[in-house]
Amino acid sequence: MSQSVKLGSYLRITNQLAQRIGLGNVSFLEFIKFLLVGLLNTLVGMGLMLILKNGLEWPFWYATFTGNTVGAIVSYLMNRTFTFNSKVPIQVGIPRFSAVVLACYIFSYSISRLITVSMDSFTIGQFYIDSDNFAILLGAIIYTLANYIGQKSFVFNDYSQSSS
Repeated sequence: MSQSVKLGSYLRITNQLAQRIGLGNVSFLEFIKFLLVGLLNTLVGMGLMLILKNGLEWPFWYATFTGNTVGAIVSYLMNRTFTFNSKVPIQVGIPRFSAVVLACYIFSYSISRLITVSMDSFTIGQFYIDSDNFAILLGAIIYTLANYIGQKSFVFNDYSQSSS
């Protein structure tokens, strides 16, 4: 007979990983707040990206960088006060935030571009989606996950500020 697995024992590894990267005290409410702020900054940032890319025919990298920058400003202000209620001084938080956002931007949209570069456009129902627009959507998903980890563990982590 096989040995039974204790309920929840498989979570030990992910809990240890979360603690190692500074996410050991993630609260569900905090993550929901982060997602709500993300929804707002996504509406602003991605809306601008799609308007610039499709409406004004800007190149992919210009449109995504501009939209992401505007969305990042909304994100910093809302996450600092609403999500994390951080006391990290602005002169410490803004450079960290900028570094995390830039790293997440390059990582996320480069990965999404690599994944979609060989794709043709496609349709879902009545919606036509070209590979650039799909890369924008996929990049936004990757960006959200990477950005949460960076914001939580590095930017708005009051403990890391006091130990610097």
